[in-house]
Amino acid sequence: MQAPTAADREVDPIVWRAIAGKSVQIPPVGSRVYYFPQGHAEHATFTSPGVLSPSIPAFILCRVLSVRFLAESDTDEAFAKIFLHPISPSEVDEVTVSEEEEVEDKIVSFVKILTPSDANNGGGFSMPRFCADSIFPRLNFEAEPPVQNLSIRDIKGCVWEFRHIYRGTPRRHLLTTGWSKFVNSKQLVAGDSAVFMRKTANDQLYVGVRRAIKRNDNTQKWTSSFLMREHINSGGSPEVSWGIRKGRMTMEAVAAVAEMAARGVPFEVSCYPRDDWADFVVKAQMVEMALNMPWTVGTRVKMAVETEDSSRTACFQGTVSSVILTENGPWRGSPWRMLQVIMIL
Repeated sequence: MQAPTAADREVDPIVWRAIAGKSVQIPPVGSRVYYFPQGHAEHATFTSPGVLSPSIPAFILCRVLSVRFLAESDTDEAFAKIFLHPISPSEVDEVTVSEEEEVEDKIVSFVKILTPSDANNGGGFSMPRFCADSIFPRLNFEAEPPVQNLSIRDIKGCVWEFRHIYRGTPRRHLLTTGWSKFVNSKQLVAGDSAVFMRKTANDQLYVGVRRAIKRNDNTQKWTSSFLMREHINSGGSPEVSWGIRKGRMTMEAVAAVAEMAARGVPFEVSCYPRDDWADFVVKAQMVEMALNMPWTVGTRVKMAVETEDSSRTACFQGTVSSVILTENGPWRGSPWRMLQVIMIL
């Protein structure tokens, strides 16, 4: 396992999960998972299957030895480092803690996508009433105007001072003094998101950011399932397009990790929660259940998708339009993206 670097900042797991979102699944320590080198390759700066050895299996059973919840020092982007050990199929889960943290019971959060006005260096932040009522201390509405100063920690523990005021016609909640400094420091732009949180145990306030995802103007996109690639309509090619977006590591680095996994050597991977990338470290039970399903063209599927403000999870329906298991090349027999699904919007 690699030693922490200057860019690796430890983050409270409860705060990390609230910033990452409800749809992000980090497997608990002791659990069995499958590592997918093909999915890992999608995170590389240059993705070409030719770099990987043909002897590397399509997916490798592992046990989670440790998980570190971290944030990039320059961007505040949340990510996790998962230390894995390849195991034999006969081994069972050794989970000693609850499988998932019940974030809702320990933290209250609200996400807002920044408007051009919010991201204006000289402006303030227009706060939805739900955020003001559920996250921040109650204002004294008998004062004129109702106002308070807030001390809010970011994901790295730095404290930011904001002025919260209720004013305007019609009246609305605003963060004024201190907001421009925060925007400039975090280099936020319209389309990025601010995540405000209150820890229920001590009422400590936190603020995090989610960077906007720049999508290609293409009907094909990745979903959160390791099995699926999704088409909004019936057009487009079913072939995987390599190099969809710039990743965090080189393809050579991914190949080195995949070689270690194939040899049974413990290895570490970095996972950045993204709504357009599927997890490449997936709980074994989920993979085994999916592979035992009799997938056929026409099968109806449902997919849970977190709303932009993380307030709820919407359910979308779709239909399997093709089932393809690669028969040659480095990914022969891989179930990664084997289903093409037409979503019904």
